[in-house]
Amino acid sequence: MMENVNRLASAYSSYLLQHKDNPVDWFPFGDEAFALAAARDVPVFLSIGYAACHWCHVMAHESFEDQETADYLNAHFVPVKVDREERPDVDSVYMTATQAISGEGGWPMSVFLTPEGLAFHAGTYFPPVPLPGRPSFRNVLEAVHEAWMERREAVEQNARGLAANMANAQLSSAVRLDGPPEVLDAQLLSDAVRVLARSEDPDAGGFGSSPKFPPSAVLEFLIRHAAAPPETAKDARDMAGRALAGMARSALCDQLDGGFARYSVTADWSVPHFEKMLYDNAQLLRIYAHWVRLGGNEALSPGEAAETASRCADWMLASLGLPSGGLASSLDADTVVDGVHHEGAAYLWTPGSLQKVLGQGDAEDVARMMNIGDQGTVSELGSPLHPGRPLSASESTLWRRVRPTLLAVRDLRNQPARDEKVVAGWNGLAIAGLAEAGAVLDRPDLVAAAQDVAEYLEDVHWDAGNGLLIRVSHDSKARGIGGLLEDYAFCAEGMFALYAVTGVRRWYRLAEQLIRAAEARFVENGHLADSAGESAQVFNAQGQRAALDPFDNAAPSGAAGFAGVLLTYSAYSGSHDHRLMAGNILGLLPPLATRAPRAAGWLLATAQAALAGPVEAAVAGADSSLRQELHGALLKSASPGLVVALQEDDAASPAGEGEVPLLIHRTGAPNGSPQVYLCRDMVCERPVGTVAEVQSMLARMTPGAS
Repeated sequence: MMENVNRLASAYSSYLLQHKDNPVDWFPFGDEAFALAAARDVPVFLSIGYAACHWCHVMAHESFEDQETADYLNAHFVPVKVDREERPDVDSVYMTATQAISGEGGWPMSVFLTPEGLAFHAGTYFPPVPLPGRPSFRNVLEAVHEAWMERREAVEQNARGLAANMANAQLSSAVRLDGPPEVLDAQLLSDAVRVLARSEDPDAGGFGSSPKFPPSAVLEFLIRHAAAPPETAKDARDMAGRALAGMARSALCDQLDGGFARYSVTADWSVPHFEKMLYDNAQLLRIYAHWVRLGGNEALSPGEAAETASRCADWMLASLGLPSGGLASSLDADTVVDGVHHEGAAYLWTPGSLQKVLGQGDAEDVARMMNIGDQGTVSELGSPLHPGRPLSASESTLWRRVRPTLLAVRDLRNQPARDEKVVAGWNGLAIAGLAEAGAVLDRPDLVAAAQDVAEYLEDVHWDAGNGLLIRVSHDSKARGIGGLLEDYAFCAEGMFALYAVTGVRRWYRLAEQLIRAAEARFVENGHLADSAGESAQVFNAQGQRAALDPFDNAAPSGAAGFAGVLLTYSAYSGSHDHRLMAGNILGLLPPLATRAPRAAGWLLATAQAALAGPVEAAVAGADSSLRQELHGALLKSASPGLVVALQEDDAASPAGEGEVPLLIHRTGAPNGSPQVYLCRDMVCERPVGTVAEVQSMLARMTPGAS
């Protein structure tokens, strides 16, 4: 490969830097690239991926490192490279276009654009030579060039038509925040549970067939639904339990070190796609902790769920924790061995490799117990360790004994690369997961870690003077675009969770500021949007209409996340306006609940919290062991949508200055003992002072409880 340092050499993104030495003359996404395309009268070739993506590495090696392919690409196109994790606004609109054009989506994403940014041809991975049903990358480049030169008018007309269709689609998901909200129907949520049951895999757990992804947002809904007592509560609990058990015992979950892979290429979770993402693990940590809080069931005990959550948290902090206090984005799917990318190489074992470490007897037992056969399930390098079932008592004893040895040996292997960019929204999800897991699992170290991450976001990502949250930071410096709706929502979610656990008002105030800033940034003329129009090309591609995607992806949608924090904020602050705004966003739910519940999990979870009240709990009075017990009982309650406020001192501020509104004029008992005020739908019960009274009152407040 002829050495070439392109315009990506000055980038901060790990993904862009992976391509800085390609002979392709890459541009970052921006006006310069599109202006050059207009001046040269050529299309833009847009390639979107991310650092941990296996097939992105494959296409890079096969095509972008090939001099002949690069020469043709440079001569007839302006090539643009995008890190989807830094620019999800770019990724979202062109993913929609790619799915409309090709019928498939994924990464690497390959999109051909007019100089105005309109998509007219697209696909995902293209091989270097034709394969059945898939042309080679060079074939595609030549066909697109020929169409651009010979049939320009038709190409541009098709591009305009696609943009118009995308604009029309936005009308169906438009949200007005200034009108009367729809009344939520509890039956809708039970109907969603029934629809989810039709696509469940009852044997392996989860939904659908292969490839199978962790259904994180849906699991949160099912756990909340199970905590309320509608007729479908048991079905919800059973589905959640089967999915959580299936994943915890599978190859999706790293049995040695903790942490979950992005997805499984098999329906039984036995062959993972090995990239490990912060957003998956942050959500799953919280969900397993919530399963412990719910009490588990016969499919997965609270004890096994607690162990899974603890190992996930430990992995997340050890493997993604940065010295600065933030959490990195991901570990790569590939491990580089002798200069060659091998998918999952660090995690694979053979009977022979086990025998070298453990000796013949233990190795045979572990291979049988952990599904390591002579034929590798991933490659000739072997298979990932996983039982795929509950372990017996003797097997558990063996596994606890040999796990440290196997992990120590594995740590000596080449390790997957880490993408060290810090993404605001994903760190917000991690704060919520760490704080709540710390409270439920009685691990104050996790709460302390959550505070470290929160301090990093406040110090590095949050520009308080301008009310602006920056999406990404590298090396403790915020860079690039302002945060999207999802970043503001997830960061506020994390700060509210951290406040509930610690009672430190600083985190409540930061969540409040983020919500106010999001209103100013993403609400225009009463309509909500996912972004604030960072790029003219993206705006053009979506038909010059602000976009709002109601569907969850790997993380909850920005709309659903914002509805959740608006609901929480209204409970803390008493703001009727913010409760109405949350209700308006939940108006997206009725057409999705039974048609596409797997893509609307967080909207469903938020609706469940809204139907529960939400219940507001204020813990007041002098700090003492009893106050800690009362606070702990609330934090370990599975009551859907419970909002917890804790006084920082032993007396309410007479004027309410600086206090969280829910705590204003709330005091301890006349004898100085702490007490809890519980309210629902603006109706408050008498304050109570024992854990038993708190638990009894919470049970009575749950809708439908006897």
